[in-house]
Amino acid sequence: MIKVSDIKSPIAEELKEFEVHFRESMNSKVPLLDKITHYIIKRKGKQMRPMFVFLSAKMLGEISQDTYNSASLIELLHTATLVHDDVVDDANERRGFFSINALWKNKIAVLVGDFMLSKVLLMSIEHKKYRSLEIVARAVREMSEGELLQIEKSRKLDIDEETYFEVIRQKTASLIATCCEAGAVSVEREDEAERMRLFGEKVGIAFQIKDDIFDYGTPGNIGKPTGNDIREQKMTLPLIYTLNNVDKKNRKELINIVKRHNENPKKVRRAIELVVNNGGIDYAYDYMIKIKDEALKLLDPIPDSPSKQSLIMLVEYTTSREK
Repeated sequence: MIKVSDIKSPIAEELKEFEVHFRESMNSKVPLLDKITHYIIKRKGKQMRPMFVFLSAKMLGEISQDTYNSASLIELLHTATLVHDDVVDDANERRGFFSINALWKNKIAVLVGDFMLSKVLLMSIEHKKYRSLEIVARAVREMSEGELLQIEKSRKLDIDEETYFEVIRQKTASLIATCCEAGAVSVEREDEAERMRLFGEKVGIAFQIKDDIFDYGTPGNIGKPTGNDIREQKMTLPLIYTLNNVDKKNRKELINIVKRHNENPKKVRRAIELVVNNGGIDYAYDYMIKIKDEALKLLDPIPDSPSKQSLIMLVEYTTSREK
């Protein structure tokens, strides 16, 4: 079992310093804003994105002030998008904590997200890091386009595999790609920037497929299936595969459940059963492993080091995690 503490060990000191750097980047002159940003910092997750930035940077060179700035830019962007997403989704919780919009209402949540995006711009200009700004701005564009493409397609439930991969490449994978690319650029390894971007993109796609699988339980039956994606009418890889590979009768039943009975627990369980029994989970799992292996192969030419080993462990962790 891979432990997060083992993955972090080559960059443990840098991550501690990053915490201070990130807190400072959120400072403002408005007490309410400081109260909210303090709440956000207090409930932060496993630091996955900063880990990708720092491990990519340390694997390729010496961590610099630019690395700390890049990690802060990306974490600000990620936090802003989560705050805005909770408003869009009308979500009251995130990772077991109340969301910002649940505690301070939508208007304030939107303004907090806007404040963080403005900080991304200001920090880049202040440090004259226009290349970092270009990388981060591209991620903002891709994430927005991916979200809109998903909304457009999910209305008709006509997402094919090609569109699905385009959606998750933009929505999820673009941010991890940004972490790895920015890490390389921050240690002046522009020659490896494209390799690292592609590596991060593949890891991000595998990460999202893993999330898709969680909704149905997993091979080996880890965790109970939640059926949340079916309730939200999200077209995920297991569902897309099943719709394209079952007979007409089952396909019609599955579409009917997703479109009209997605709030009925018994019907949702039936949809999960159809997807599991028709190979949807096995297909998604095999695809996830294939894309993960493609990502790791991209690291082959890079000399071995503790940071490279940790980056490999981080990839393995994202595809073997149980929550």
